[in-house]
Amino acid sequence: MQCTETRGNDGHRPCQVSFSQAMLDPMASFGGLYAPADLPRLPEDFLARQLHADYAALASAVLNLYQPDIPAEVLTQALTRYAQFDDAQTPVPLHPLTDNLFINELYHGPTRAFKDIALQPFGALLSHQAAARQEQFLVLAATSGDTGPATLHTFRNCPQVKVVCLYPVGGTSDVQRLQMVTETAPNLCVLGIHGDFDDAQTALKRLLCSDDFQAQLARRNTRLSAANSVNIGRIMFQQVYHIAAYLALVRRGTIRSGDPITINVPSGNFGNALGAYYARRMGLPIDRILIASNQNHVLTDFIRTGRYDLRNCVLVNTHAPAMDILISSNIERLLFDLFGPARTRTLMSALAHERYYALDAGELAQIQAIFTADFATDAEVRACIRDVSEQGYIIDPHTATCFKVQDQADRNLPSVICATAEWTKFSPVLAEALLDEPGLTDAVALHRIAEATNQPVSPQIADIFQRPVQHRAQIMPDAIETAISDFL
Repeated sequence: MQCTETRGNDGHRPCQVSFSQAMLDPMASFGGLYAPADLPRLPEDFLARQLHADYAALASAVLNLYQPDIPAEVLTQALTRYAQFDDAQTPVPLHPLTDNLFINELYHGPTRAFKDIALQPFGALLSHQAAARQEQFLVLAATSGDTGPATLHTFRNCPQVKVVCLYPVGGTSDVQRLQMVTETAPNLCVLGIHGDFDDAQTALKRLLCSDDFQAQLARRNTRLSAANSVNIGRIMFQQVYHIAAYLALVRRGTIRSGDPITINVPSGNFGNALGAYYARRMGLPIDRILIASNQNHVLTDFIRTGRYDLRNCVLVNTHAPAMDILISSNIERLLFDLFGPARTRTLMSALAHERYYALDAGELAQIQAIFTADFATDAEVRACIRDVSEQGYIIDPHTATCFKVQDQADRNLPSVICATAEWTKFSPVLAEALLDEPGLTDAVALHRIAEATNQPVSPQIADIFQRPVQHRAQIMPDAIETAISDFL
């Protein structure tokens, strides 16, 4: 597998790098990203051969289509991380909500969010690379709530990897915050940032592209990488659960192999949606990809109008904080795949300098041939949580946004909604929606919801309020580099 640069080459870097090199050093020329140089096609008999495979075997088969420069035994070992999930054979169960609507439950991992599915094996692969190279690595993670806990968990106590996790103060749920700040492993550092997720992500990208910062690390015999979905290693694993959902529908008899379906994704940084797009490009019969947003609806506006416009945007804190994002990094990989590196560089440069770019009519038509988008307000999220609970099923606020855009789906096609987090991470919103009790703390709300709905609280969440806080630092974005140096 070769990876190429989304904004073209600057003459100082190789035009293409291997998968492992892109995973270890994720930023490319001109501040761009790496993307697969070629997307493989699913062989004609692939779905039939994988129909009854367990999830780890399916993931191995999908990744091997790319022919990554990872030894087979290393990949196999990395995929054993799914043993930590509720069901190692089926870590991503598909729940039927109606005859034609299904929930792909992506939250059964150790931190109860979909980021575990990619970050558990990704962490094993990067840790192996560090050991094989006999090098020290610093892994940066900027989080809007779910990437941080999953990154910290996968790298905890890894002897040759240190992790610095940046989260926006007040921009996550209390459970998400506690999952991070109560981590005890000595190789982990958690920094609260006075700003929003975009501030944290911008700081991460700046450090990844900084020659001075890289030189400082080199003097400590340390290399730099990232756990966000700017890293192509994350995206490779995020294709698999869309294929797994399709195969589950075939096994259920809902569809025959080859029939089209719809995928419905709550999206902030667009990595989950990009995984569905890549699966579609590989030949998975996905008719349309529905993109759901919260009140920070830049993605909805972009897909409807072709304009990515941040000039008058102010980030809003919503019930779905993991989607409180204005700069969706993985849109860049979509632009590259559709329009090539030169156009991508032009568009991303305009966004950086003018906070705005616009597609032409032909480009917008290509986007709209694949994607449909809508957004949900907080009031609509609460209403959706109530409505779905009447069917005996409890969803989190991010998943709830999908039901707004679901109204635009082809009702003749089965639709799969990606449930990206367990409700336990956002219990105060659930208490307001289901019990009309706003303002409860997370600990009280968890108890009240569990009691009212007869839903158990997962053990990964139940004891989190008893753990002592280990990481208390809260800093301004311009102090991040100094804080990292102090940690190292």
